[in-house]
Amino acid sequence: MTKKILIALALGILSGFFVMPDSVYDNTGLLMDIGLCLLLFFVGLDLGSNKDIFKNLRNLGFRILIVPIGTILGSLTGGLICSLIFKIDIFGALAIASGMSWYTLSAIIITPISSELGTIAFLSNVFREVIAFVAIPFIAKNIGYLETIAAGAAISMDTGLPMITKNTNSEVAVISFISGVILSLAVTVLVPIFVGFMV
Repeated sequence: MTKKILIALALGILSGFFVMPDSVYDNTGLLMDIGLCLLLFFVGLDLGSNKDIFKNLRNLGFRILIVPIGTILGSLTGGLICSLIFKIDIFGALAIASGMSWYTLSAIIITPISSELGTIAFLSNVFREVIAFVAIPFIAKNIGYLETIAAGAAISMDTGLPMITKNTNSEVAVISFISGVILSLAVTVLVPIFVGFMV
């Protein structure tokens, strides 16, 4: 599966660079939305067909919050380490790390304060999403199922969900969706908080 993703990405880059006319780009957003909705619909069908999943999740209770909390703490720790290594403002690094692969929102919030850090936020969160797509099969096979959720962070509820579902199981897919929702909400709170300390 990882090879197919990399090949599709490479073909997309080459097509965009050499083949596609500019008029095609006006409709790419709509096509991506349709594709994503179809992916999520089929994931939902798969989840809905397994009635035992939701019973098992009820037994987990508040333990289900461990995954998003661990993802947030891990992301912020990475931001702190990067601030020391690259000599970046500590709150700027925490704001970037708080993007948790939601590159559009984090970059938009950070850029008015610092265009340099806004660019870093955009690129680092895009790279996190792409690396997650490539790494999820490896992580699921060699490390663990729940760890696949942390790799993609906020994308675990949408674009990353089909990949997680394919490489784990239906129960993890539900946890992934719930974690993705929590992480996406956390981005909307944490990034502005850390940006506020940058001013």
